[in-house]
Amino acid sequence: MTEIQILVGSVYGGALMTARKLRDELSGEDVRITVHERPTLASLTDTNGPVLVCTSTTGQGEVPENLLPFYVELRETLPLQEGRPFGVIVLGDSSYGDTFCGAGELMEEALLEVAARKVGDTLRIDAMETMQPEAEALPWARAWLEQVRSTDR
Repeated sequence: MTEIQILVGSVYGGALMTARKLRDELSGEDVRITVHERPTLASLTDTNGPVLVCTSTTGQGEVPENLLPFYVELRETLPLQEGRPFGVIVLGDSSYGDTFCGAGELMEEALLEVAARKVGDTLRIDAMETMQPEAEALPWARAWLEQVRSTDR
């Protein structure tokens, strides 16, 4: 069974709604998904399956308040996650220019720093182009899950 941890960073609920939709649609007999609405470092270190970050971006490309304690502790303690597969879905607004989807980049850097293994490309969802991020995230997440499974064989 594949056990996926989804670490959520959300301000207005879009990333959380997306994560819940992924859990509801992808969970089944061979996949168990846990959504961490207020992730802690234990959300990562007490598990060993693939990790999916689903976060919005705040301010000038920053990590949302509910994900920030996890991010800070991860950067401060650097718990080795050698080879652990991860993916990133990030919601943002391209009108912010250079900081568009910055939280996803920060999370990716932090996970790479602890030797986790990125699977697939980051999905960047632009609020200027879509009102339903879960509609874009679901096919991406299905493909990501298949990539994770194929690399674990």
